[in-house]
Amino acid sequence: MKISFIGAGNVAWHLSQAFEAAGHLICEVYSRDPQHARQLTALLYDTAIQPDLNFSESVADLILIAASDDALESIMERVVLPDGVILANASGSRSLADLQHLVEVHSDVPVRTGVLYPLQTFTKEVRLDYTEIPFCIEATDEATEEELVKLAQTISQSVQIGDSEERRNLHIAAVFACNFTNHLFSIAHDLLAHEQLSFDLLKPLIQETTHKALQTSDPATVQTGPARRADWAMTARHLEYLQELNPEWTAIYRLMTEDIRERHFDD
Repeated sequence: MKISFIGAGNVAWHLSQAFEAAGHLICEVYSRDPQHARQLTALLYDTAIQPDLNFSESVADLILIAASDDALESIMERVVLPDGVILANASGSRSLADLQHLVEVHSDVPVRTGVLYPLQTFTKEVRLDYTEIPFCIEATDEATEEELVKLAQTISQSVQIGDSEERRNLHIAAVFACNFTNHLFSIAHDLLAHEQLSFDLLKPLIQETTHKALQTSDPATVQTGPARRADWAMTARHLEYLQELNPEWTAIYRLMTEDIRERHFDD
């Protein structure tokens, strides 16, 4: 398949190279920051830098939007699409109906719309095993859906069809599992740094916690810690220390403690 990208951030950086390695042609890359487009196209075999959002002459079969959700309206107001192209969004939270509505409002030619959402955290230059990344596919018609599924299957062994509501719920769960968890890691790092201790001390604990969560169907069954033990004297001491150090961390600790308590002790 011939593919062009709108966006040159983390998602485009990974997917463009993965699809090219699987035998697909990456035709163009557009970015509102031309330097990002240059950096990405330099990693690809024969990919042009698209200077603007006029794709009317593109030979791409698929134009994949790999940009922030907030940018979708702005992109659709300016993009010019070739007749009959598949326009897909890589978003986990924007619905297919959102994309279809914007196409109907702004496109002068008929295009097919879909979603190709990779459920993973992406950072440039951090290597990933694409075969294990779940891809969630949705499209407005069966033919487009089939093409997107076949495309995703060229790099992943985990491809499923799901509607926008299911994908929204997956995305919310992913925020808890990934983004919030990483933020908690960063708080733990700063707590240790305050006492001139190394974050490396926590890494075996983090690895074991993650390992246990991955080995069970419900991570609640392997919950440990003072809140799970109902050690309220200890949590009070922790809160007292945190209040002097950072009131915002105190609020997070209190909220997490209360949620664990309600799950395990309030019937």
